[in-house]
Amino acid sequence: MDKNKPQTARKLTVGIITIIVLLFCLTITTFALAYQTASVENNLFRTGGVEINLNDGQPVIREHEFLFEPGMTVEKDFFIENNSTWEVYYKIYFDDVSGGLADVLQITIREDDEVLWQGKAQALTRKAVSAAEDTLQIGQRKDLTISFYFPQQAGNEAQDLNMSFVLSAEGVQTKNNPNRVFD
Repeated sequence: MDKNKPQTARKLTVGIITIIVLLFCLTITTFALAYQTASVENNLFRTGGVEINLNDGQPVIREHEFLFEPGMTVEKDFFIENNSTWEVYYKIYFDDVSGGLADVLQITIREDDEVLWQGKAQALTRKAVSAAEDTLQIGQRKDLTISFYFPQQAGNEAQDLNMSFVLSAEGVQTKNNPNRVFD
């Protein structure tokens, strides 16, 4: 029996040393793999920014600028410009609409002779208006016209009504957005 004890102790010592060496090798391999994965160079990621300039923030029509009467049309020019880092889909809509004329005035937004959006102010909301058919390229500016038409048949029911609104624009990048999704 005394003869087997040194042999067992030696096998146990060799086994422990083998486990330690294998653990050391596994640690070195894991570190090398993690370091190699983390140190891959020259991969650059960039995010884009969307910035739309709508008429330099100026209103298209000012309070008390016109006293609307049945049959009257008012046209005002304004612009939209893409100051983004990518081409964008865009839409123009009415926000914070209030007043009785919002259900009376017929509004048309067009570029030259092409009608982009048309309807009453209450209907030209962010959710209801879809994106324009075309896109705005980087740095592109479009000169547009907005028309306010007071229908002749509105008559006396529309007397002493008013309307206030905020003309708004929104853009989303075209890249990776084929369905023109505005969140």
